Amino acid sequence: MSRTSARLAAVATAVVLATTGAATSATAATPATGSAVVNESNTFLINSLSAGVMVFALPTATGSYDSATGLSAAFPVTGGAANLPGYYGDVQLGGGLLFINLRTGKTAVFKNLSFNVGNWQITGVPQGGTTPVALLDPAGDTTVAGNAAASTLTASDLQVDEEGAKYLDTKLNTSFFTAGQSVGSLNLTFKAGS
Repeated sequence: MSRTSARLAAVATAVVLATTGAATSATAATPATGSAVVNESNTFLINSLSAGVMVFALPTATGSYDSATGLSAAFPVTGGAANLPGYYGDVQLGGGLLFINLRTGKTAVFKNLSFNVGNWQITGVPQGGTTPVALLDPAGDTTVAGNAAASTLTASDLQVDEEGAKYLDTKLNTSFFTAGQSVGSLNLTFKAGS
């Protein structure tokens, strides 16, 4: 074997090993984990039902009901590069939201849910669209604890964002949603992947 052939073989072997190592490292990486738990208060639930509006969490979110605290939906963290204590980045959430106006039969579906830490908003992309809509804003007594690797956000109030209120009222043909309307509370736990 000539020196040139030997060098090419060595380079090819190094490339294969580097690629294999990179692929192994990529597959061994752990994804971001956690959840965003939205508690819909009984007050909001009663008011929305009186207006003929229902809100459902879609898979992979899971829902539950407690007569004392209201409806709850847990949206799993599916990814993100966020630093809650540093107030920047995004946390991607699984599942979706379905809004129904029972009086008109109009619906609105949101997927690709995300918590935009910098804008302090939960956003969702409407079905058939590509641009996120700001839906909910953490408010009230808020606490951020932890560090860049693992942190939590708790908000005693979760309010309808002005953009979300306008979008939903138009899409559902209702006047139920208003900016700053209290929905319930939020507890977000986020652990960065590696």
